[in-house]
Amino acid sequence: MATAKPGERKLQILQTLASMLEQPKGEKITTAALAARMNVSEAALYRHFASKAQMFEGLIEFIESTVFGLINQITTQQENGLLQVQAMVNMLLNFSERNPGMTRVIIGDALVNEDARLQLRMNQFVERVELAIRQSLRLAVSQGQTAEADAAIRANMISSLVLGRWHRFAKTGFQQNPSDNAQAQIRLLLA
Repeated sequence: MATAKPGERKLQILQTLASMLEQPKGEKITTAALAARMNVSEAALYRHFASKAQMFEGLIEFIESTVFGLINQITTQQENGLLQVQAMVNMLLNFSERNPGMTRVIIGDALVNEDARLQLRMNQFVERVELAIRQSLRLAVSQGQTAEADAAIRANMISSLVLGRWHRFAKTGFQQNPSDNAQAQIRLLLA
């Protein structure tokens, strides 16, 4: 690879790691394999990241900033609580389809045998997504669109639907798209 500007090499490492995670077989990714894919030494990787866990943290930061940035846009631009939930679910499913390697990070497949704090962070990510859905459902309650007693239960069901679709996407080798027939299921959960 040509000499990269500061920050570019770090991004190249993360992009290569994400592309390696897109392989349906999901073999364990080693720094040796990552370095070989980039045609650099392992030492070159460690000039930018102190550990492989730190590389995964970079991917997690991308996931968090992208998803929660989009959730903030949705809640700012859409006043209707139920439409916020629909938009969030669509965004979450589409994010997964566009980023299969990131899906493996979100569901924890890529984090097996890695630092346990990475999985904890992804668990917190899922909890924050559910909280955002719950807040939009509470807005829908205040707008008279749904019953108050079931907002937390619906938020859990909806986030479970999303998580299940992410799992199926990864477990089918990225063949079964998360958004396939999702609209009908979402309508049922919001009815």
